[in-house]
Amino acid sequence: MLIQEHEVQQVPNAMMNMLHQDELEVINNFYDAIKSKDIEAADELFGQFLAEVETHFKTEEEMMEQVAYGDAQMHKNDHDAIRKKLEKFKKRWDVLKGPTEVQGFLEKDFKKWYTQHIAKWDTQAAPHLG
Repeated sequence: MLIQEHEVQQVPNAMMNMLHQDELEVINNFYDAIKSKDIEAADELFGQFLAEVETHFKTEEEMMEQVAYGDAQMHKNDHDAIRKKLEKFKKRWDVLKGPTEVQGFLEKDFKKWYTQHIAKWDTQAAPHLG
C-alpha cells in the first residue's frame, strides 16, 4: 500500500472526497502490483491508474470552470505538471516494463505530490465548488 486513507486530507466537498477515495484504491492496487513486480497486472493497472487520475483532474477542472473559480489555472497547472511526469513514466513503462523505476517515482515523488496537492489545492478549492 502506497497511501493510507488517513494520509489523504478530507476536503469540504463530498464529490471531491469520493473522487479521492475511489482513486486511492486504484493507486494502491497499481502500487502493489508494481512492488511485487507483477508485470502483467501492473501493465493492466497502469492504464486504470492513469484513467482514474484523469477523472479526478477533469472533474475538478470542470467544477472550477462552472463556478469561475479564481485559482483554477494555478490548480490546473499543478495537475498538468504531474500529468507530464505520468506520461513520461507510462512511455518508459511501455518500452522497458521497469517496475523498480516506477516504484521509486510513486514512493518518492507521486505520494508526496498527491497528498500535498489535496491538502493545498483541493482544500482551497473545495468550498467554492458546489
